[in-house]
Amino acid sequence: MKSDDIDAVRAARQALAGVGLSEPRRRGEREAIRVLLTTRAQAVEFRTRAISALHALVTSAPDGIRERLRTLPLGQLLQTCTGLRGSARYSAEESATVVAMRSTARRALACEREAAELEAQLDRLVRRLAPELLDQLGIGPVVAGQVITSWSHHGRVRSEAAFAKLGGVAPIEASSGTVIRHRLNRSGDRQLNRALHTIVLVRMRQDSATKDYVQRRLAQGKTIRDIKRCLKRYIARQLFRQLEALPSPT
Repeated sequence: MKSDDIDAVRAARQALAGVGLSEPRRRGEREAIRVLLTTRAQAVEFRTRAISALHALVTSAPDGIRERLRTLPLGQLLQTCTGLRGSARYSAEESATVVAMRSTARRALACEREAAELEAQLDRLVRRLAPELLDQLGIGPVVAGQVITSWSHHGRVRSEAAFAKLGGVAPIEASSGTVIRHRLNRSGDRQLNRALHTIVLVRMRQDSATKDYVQRRLAQGKTIRDIKRCLKRYIARQLFRQLEALPSPT
């Protein structure tokens, strides 16, 4: 029978004893990385929205404007739309469409520049804290920044298994009868999981050792999803050991 009073007393005793308490992320430079990551993600999201809005404007534009723009690649479309000018010969609809396209394209490019500036600042911080991460295939400033933010500092994550669980890549038993298998873990820090997933995708395309591993596991009957799960677990182990080897701040 459940008792809230008993549960409350047990939780209080555990808190006083320090049992099961997680250590918060450290502030300072790691908090600076988190802030930059969050702001960059917002800039990227706003750029994506602006580009979608621009494509919608092109699709619904009057025939004369649409035919000029609909076949242009994205980069050229943005540059062309930022330079659009009105004309006395335009109808009210055409004039309004030109103004809307120009404003939307400029917004997308402004967000693109902002994201690039934030990424440059991230790169400087990551190189000061953990430059070794950037030497690995598939790890850029954004991915490295997320890994550092999730790990935070020495002692916060007690083991590589705990780090894998934090990233949502610890395998979950899903065996049935004579079939022994594991499934994906949907819990944990999803941003860290996304960073690990990015590394896996890059290495599956560009790293010969990873390509060989994929082919070997496919021959054993593993699915691509299972292979990605295994690769993320291996990479989580590698990253945790590399992070724990970093010098402690003085």
